[in-house]
Amino acid sequence: MSQTIRPPGHLHEIRATAWLSLPLVIGHLCAGLIAFVDNLIAGNHGTDTLAAVTLGTALLWLPMLVPIGTLIALTASVARLHGAERTDEIGPIFRQAMWLALFMGGLMFAFLSLAPHLLAPAGIAPEIIPGAQAFLQAVRWGSPALTLFFCMRYLCEGMHWMRPTMVFGFGGLLFLAPVGYVLTNGKLGFVEMGAQGLGIASALMMWLQALLFAAHLWRGKRLAHLQLFARFDPPRLAGIVDLLRVGIPIGIAILTQGSLFIVTSLLIGRLGSTFLAAHQIAVNLAQLCFMIPVAVAEATTVRVGHALGRGDFKGVRQAAGAGCVIVLVAQSVSVLIMLLGNETIAGWYSADVAVTALASTLLLYAAALQFPDGLQMLSAGALRGLQDTRVPMWLAIFCYWGVGLPLGCLMAFGLGWGPQGIWLGLITALTLAMLLMGRRFFVCSRMGVAVVD
Repeated sequence: MSQTIRPPGHLHEIRATAWLSLPLVIGHLCAGLIAFVDNLIAGNHGTDTLAAVTLGTALLWLPMLVPIGTLIALTASVARLHGAERTDEIGPIFRQAMWLALFMGGLMFAFLSLAPHLLAPAGIAPEIIPGAQAFLQAVRWGSPALTLFFCMRYLCEGMHWMRPTMVFGFGGLLFLAPVGYVLTNGKLGFVEMGAQGLGIASALMMWLQALLFAAHLWRGKRLAHLQLFARFDPPRLAGIVDLLRVGIPIGIAILTQGSLFIVTSLLIGRLGSTFLAAHQIAVNLAQLCFMIPVAVAEATTVRVGHALGRGDFKGVRQAAGAGCVIVLVAQSVSVLIMLLGNETIAGWYSADVAVTALASTLLLYAAALQFPDGLQMLSAGALRGLQDTRVPMWLAIFCYWGVGLPLGCLMAFGLGWGPQGIWLGLITALTLAMLLMGRRFFVCSRMGVAVVD
């Protein structure tokens, strides 16, 4: 009698997670490449333009992190309902999430309208301020589109449908690269706008992505059974509060980590455009490499949430283990690229010798960041799948703001180590987060019960 040979459970889970992650990896890499292209365009326009876009992008990400983190609760909720075969509840949750996304987009617009007036009081170098203000005043108009886009994306990911993230991410890159170049440099008859041109191109891209995504969900058949747009639901406090209960701690945790990088950019901005431009080169490449762990973490959230909905805690642990294997392999490649190509990569961004010399050094610090950064993100994604959000939030606050930022400031400004001191603080914070988040997941997954704060 013939016997069907199946791969062991952990190998099957690695393969499933890898296939689920692949479209997300491509989509996130496209998002990372958008930042990469922004910096290439800005850097070739001038050092001050690169520094202005660096500062403007940092202030754009600051308010963006809260809605991104809060709305990601939709992924875990949808995955859990999908695993429990309660798909009739997904449409109503999605409609409430869209109201929440629209509200958060409005708050983000308000923050970006205020931010340009805070640059001078913050002590930012004078040569950076005009370009950063122009960038922020332009890009803020894309805020509502951005939050709505993430809401639709998280719904699809919770349903194991990752292709839209890839398609719209790639489409955004194809749009932004030529339009940003034309508007920044004044080509094809347009006035040369510098940093403002990149802000305008970014806002246009956000609206194009959101409108096309909504049309795709409306007319497509893949999720038609969910009846996402079958009726109009007004905002309901109970549904929004349920999303916020899980999502706000995630948003705070993501803001805590992301704002650490943003604040370090602001601190280094006090040293001048050369230091900030070099720091941004290292941060930008580190963020580009970070897109793979982010994608794998999101896929792990879905796999863990789906297993949780089935009541399969062995599957929960296998999903996290599979993600860990993939992240270790991906980060090994990232480390080699930074160690062997640091000088060449720095030269891609700028022709300024002082900028590239410092950037090539900082890329070595970025290489040391890769393993702890990737593994702490994987652990956080697995915990989100368990809907364990409150304790990870406090762990993030402690690691990043209780340890990383004070230590980085002490070494950078107290001991006079400059940007290198800031990067040592980042490495310490992420290593501590990796250890604490990993231990938290190990304990929770061994409990054999769902962790819902």
